[in-house]
Amino acid sequence: MRRRHPFPPLTVVLLLVSALLLTWTFPAIGPALRLAGGDGRPGTFTARRLDCVRHPGHESCAWTGDFSSHDGVVRRTGVTFAGSDRATHRAGGRTGAIDVGLPNRVYGPDGSTEWIFTAFLFLAVLALLAFAIAPLAGAAHRRLMAGRRVKRA
Repeated sequence: MRRRHPFPPLTVVLLLVSALLLTWTFPAIGPALRLAGGDGRPGTFTARRLDCVRHPGHESCAWTGDFSSHDGVVRRTGVTFAGSDRATHRAGGRTGAIDVGLPNRVYGPDGSTEWIFTAFLFLAVLALLAFAIAPLAGAAHRRLMAGRRVKRA
């Protein structure tokens, strides 16, 4: 009888991929939940610089600037206003913004739907973990049950 490896190579790869994705998504869950609920620290974004990247047939731009919370507690420079483009702001212009806790990004006062992708990715990682761990849990359960049968005999 062939002895099976307790950790087949696919299981190891799935666990490693899951761990990597979890390190990316888990820290973003808090800000994503705040963004979904429209929670955050309200303040003002002052546009300083327009950064654009050209792709074939497409240009992607975002404004970078300073954020100051209304209560004066948070002041950050070099933050990007999410969802901005060439026509959204002018250099030196000010607009309302919310800070959800991400180090380099603020959002418009109406929030954003970016949280949907983060939530979906987090749930996908949990499903991947369950898929990878299920055979291991099944093998452990079978081994435990076999041990109990031996003691009863």
